[in-house]
Amino acid sequence: MDFDLSEEQVILGDSVRRFIAEEFPFDRRLKVAGSEPGFPAEHWARFAELGWLAASIPERYGGLGGSPVEVMLIMERFGRGLYASPYIATVVLGANLVLFAGSEEQKRALLPAVASGRLKLAFAFAEPDSRFELAAVETRARRDGAGFVIEGSKAVVFYGVAADKVIVLARTSAGVRDANGLSLFLCESGSPGLLCRHYATQDGGRASEIRFDRVRVPADALLGPMDGALPIAERVLDHGIAALCAEASGAMWAAYEATLAYAKTRKQFGQALGSFQALQHRLVDMYMRSELAQSMVYEATAGLGSPDPVTRAMRASAAKVQIGRAGRLQGQEAVQLHGGVGMTMELPVGHYFMRLAMIESTFGDTSHHLGRYAQLSRRADREGGCA
Repeated sequence: MDFDLSEEQVILGDSVRRFIAEEFPFDRRLKVAGSEPGFPAEHWARFAELGWLAASIPERYGGLGGSPVEVMLIMERFGRGLYASPYIATVVLGANLVLFAGSEEQKRALLPAVASGRLKLAFAFAEPDSRFELAAVETRARRDGAGFVIEGSKAVVFYGVAADKVIVLARTSAGVRDANGLSLFLCESGSPGLLCRHYATQDGGRASEIRFDRVRVPADALLGPMDGALPIAERVLDHGIAALCAEASGAMWAAYEATLAYAKTRKQFGQALGSFQALQHRLVDMYMRSELAQSMVYEATAGLGSPDPVTRAMRASAAKVQIGRAGRLQGQEAVQLHGGVGMTMELPVGHYFMRLAMIESTFGDTSHHLGRYAQLSRRADREGGCA
């Protein structure tokens, strides 16, 4: 597998790195995290100007026609800079839902608006009792005249506070937890009956609990096939997992580099901490975890283009398992090797730890993806395929 980046991709990665270093230093992050909407809203237009919002959108819909590799590069730099934004919610989840499920009319209406920064999206799929099972949906959508009425509750809708439209996964037939009978709907954020409670997450991001109290949507709000949305939602969330793992890889590298720099300068017993062999071994372990995480991100990103959904899903879950375990340990080691100062909120290392811990439980935790990988592996064996 060729992991060499093109000249354009190298330039993209460098531009994101420079932007965050100049426009989002750590002290700025501390201020933004305590305010609404939890990210620098003025940066969104800059993202559009720089082409980051259009990177993976096809050219015929106002994008740059890139691939998941461009998203990987952007998210890796976001992870290094602890940059919080609705990028995954809008570009990775929302835009891909429209791209994979929408009609031609919906794509032409919505995707250029995302690429230009005029439209932010959020994906409401999880529910209070779903426990990472995507098909466990109690929220219902029933036909009512020429449109639909949606009733139910959604949990942990990332950056719902910033969304202009919410894409909701609702049950249109069958019973709770059935793989069939799920559909996607576009809802305006200000719709009557759409009740939101926004809150800050432990890592400084934003999420929402959303109640659909007889929310009416027109017939053309249906996104994709009636009763057949589950495979599309699974595909989009695999894209989200790959992007999230790329962010985690960046955070792991940054935590390692910060810890290495601290070990070289902090002195104990008249010597730099990095001179003690036991600590050198632990720093090498941190380096190796970062290298392995980056390799798993490459593998998961490459798998997104596979025509076999089992291969794609296995690679996404494998990356999530490895990075979920390694990321949490990386954060713990970084904090411990910094000593007492690592526990303070004034130092970035603790924030990397919190973000990595949050990533571990987002889109399914390590235990969930370990079980998913085992199920997919058995399915691949039965079907004679390989991942």
